[in-house]
Amino acid sequence: MGQQDGTRAVVLGGSIAGLFAARVLADAYDEVHIVDRDKLVGVKGVRRFCPQSHQANGLLARGVQVMEELFPGLTQEMLDYGVPTGDLSGSCRWYARGNRLKQQHAGLQTLGVVRPLFEWFIRERVQQLPNVVFIEEHDILGLTTTADKSRVTGARVQKRGTDTATVIDADLVIDATGRGSRTPVWLEELGYEKPFEERKKIDLGYVTQHFRLRPGANGFVNDVAINQIANADVPRGNVFFLVEDGKVELTTYGILGDHPPTDYDGLMAWLKSLPAKDVYETLSYADPVDKAMPFKFPTTLRRHYHKLRRFPEGLLVTGDAVTTFNPVYAQGMSVAALCALVLRQHLHSGAAPVPQDYFRDQALDAIDQAWEMTNQIDLSLPGVKGERTFKIRMGNWFLKRVQIAATRDADITAAYFKVAGLIEKPESMMKPGFALKVLWKSLFGPSKESREPFVFEVAPGVQPAYGESAEQLPKAA
Repeated sequence: MGQQDGTRAVVLGGSIAGLFAARVLADAYDEVHIVDRDKLVGVKGVRRFCPQSHQANGLLARGVQVMEELFPGLTQEMLDYGVPTGDLSGSCRWYARGNRLKQQHAGLQTLGVVRPLFEWFIRERVQQLPNVVFIEEHDILGLTTTADKSRVTGARVQKRGTDTATVIDADLVIDATGRGSRTPVWLEELGYEKPFEERKKIDLGYVTQHFRLRPGANGFVNDVAINQIANADVPRGNVFFLVEDGKVELTTYGILGDHPPTDYDGLMAWLKSLPAKDVYETLSYADPVDKAMPFKFPTTLRRHYHKLRRFPEGLLVTGDAVTTFNPVYAQGMSVAALCALVLRQHLHSGAAPVPQDYFRDQALDAIDQAWEMTNQIDLSLPGVKGERTFKIRMGNWFLKRVQIAATRDADITAAYFKVAGLIEKPESMMKPGFALKVLWKSLFGPSKESREPFVFEVAPGVQPAYGESAEQLPKAA
């Protein structure tokens, strides 16, 4: 696999971050090789070495924008395929502290697509690039370097099931191998300092299962999602949304060791324990189409590569290999897309990217905002250990008032989700006029309407899938 002519970039890892990186590399290098342990090409289902494939994965509004910028027309392709779409603020029903937020369309497009299919859509587009090659079912053994170890020159890989290693020469290697990235180990082996790793133990556990709604009983009504945000009083929540093929995807989670069960009755009892009963009542008229799949996520992680003084040339890191967020906030794939934009910016000159410059801009333009949001919300839970600075305490105090005010004013909901969707900076909510409106609207607590049970219609004769009788469940509105 030696390089003969032209320039070559090698991407280690063929998941979302690697695919976004390959897209921008294809514009700057003669060849781009994507190396992964899994079979990739043509795969629409769950991959063996992508453990979160079973779980809900979302693309925030900013992520959708970047995806469309890198792959023009892909959003419409998904919609033509049957992927549901909606607005994060206008057609997603949100509950914060058990109170329903007012809804308003704010141009924050969201897509209801399961992770394996989303990855397939992206991969199909990347496959169409004539200079991209997929090297499938290969283990990644390490890096090759110059004699003085100042530059990475390629990657050592091995076909699974064989004993022979080969070297792929490269002008640039991108590590997109996720949380388990070995770059810190490789740096130490090469005589470099490892990056400082910032971790926060959240002991998150979640379960994902897919269902099909019974005709005549649609608890979504005109919405595409019903989501509840965990809080200090009830550290449980859910993400529940329409996906392709007429199915719905449920992910429900608990923090600090309070994890949902996987058996059907236990899961339904768990959903009934949540402050709002919409999801429980909707799934009482739905049939499971697969098994409940659990996943545990002990700690968030950020590797501070931007603080290193020395780093070998010819090597960069992206996506979850740099920062692994609390998955509840659906930031990972969108940040991976933003990392690709930073990479593209550093490829424009035609010269090889300077690692320290790339990592600095990656932190500023792709990671910092999402990471600070993750930290702030995680630290609103008393059991999560970490320094609660004055800024963190004030941020959570104000966020609570934003969520209360959003039960009374849909403009506040829209502004809130523009920040959560990474469209706007958090500072946008601190402008004097907006902050005063939040304080005034939150003065009297959540609106009475926000606390009333949501009632949806059930057609006559529709039998519940769960519960002793329809008497226990919603009636026609």
